[in-house]
Amino acid sequence: MKMIIVTGMSGSGKTVALKMFEDFGYYCVDNLPLELLLNFVDLTIESERGMKGIALGIDIRSGLNGLQEVFDELSHKKINMEILFLDADDETLIKRYKETRRNHPLAVEGRLIDGINLERERLAFLRERADRILDTGRFLTKELKQELKKIYVDGKSFNNLFVTVLSFGYMYGIPDDPDLLFDVRFLPNPFYDQKLRLKTGEDKEVSDYVFSNNDADIFLDKLDDMIKFLIPRYIDEGKSALVIGIGCTGGQHRSVAIAAAIKERLDNIEGIGVRLEHRDMGKNISRISQR
Repeated sequence: MKMIIVTGMSGSGKTVALKMFEDFGYYCVDNLPLELLLNFVDLTIESERGMKGIALGIDIRSGLNGLQEVFDELSHKKINMEILFLDADDETLIKRYKETRRNHPLAVEGRLIDGINLERERLAFLRERADRILDTGRFLTKELKQELKKIYVDGKSFNNLFVTVLSFGYMYGIPDDPDLLFDVRFLPNPFYDQKLRLKTGEDKEVSDYVFSNNDADIFLDKLDDMIKFLIPRYIDEGKSALVIGIGCTGGQHRSVAIAAAIKERLDNIEGIGVRLEHRDMGKNISRISQR
């Protein structure tokens, strides 16, 4: 029987992940006291219950003293154990806590950021030991479920690198988080075609217009080659999240079409997660419609 330890930062999506594992056929328990964990595993293995496996939520609330000894004992028992560590950047965690109006377990009376920093310190050994690390900072709930399904139901390999292809418009400012940033304003702008102005790069007519220019295909091939060169090296360095920014003037036509084409190519790379995000698509349409 497989046992998955679901752990990570408070606010990173562990509760959501456990509910998903339950849907996948796992027997799930959250925040079980460490003193009871070994007995629970023994009883569950004995009963079997036709389960696919066990998923246990362990985090800062459980108390981490003695956790290493528990892991050693599970290894001695030859339990097929895997650690899934969910993480997110500080800005995302703060935003989630403010939206839910919950208190961080280590910052009940202090500043939220201090609690987050202290938790990172205390969980560092777990993150280092984790078999898989998922950065949920850009995940919607449905996207997190899709990634977990790929790994734990479909059996696809995953090397802890999640790639976000982000389209944006320079007129709305450069995003803060891209690791790689590319400007596609050298391509002809569909905005100046009246038939395409109120459409987006997701529409076939716009995409065809963008790729009717030979430079678009040349750019895509060169970028694809570079990204495929970089990805295994990022994985070797332990990088868990990569953001590729693609910008045009308004973030509506060219960057959207190019970003979608990049995402389609990256989907064919085994062992990474990929998502597509259009930060500014539709903003220009709203501005023009209000004139």
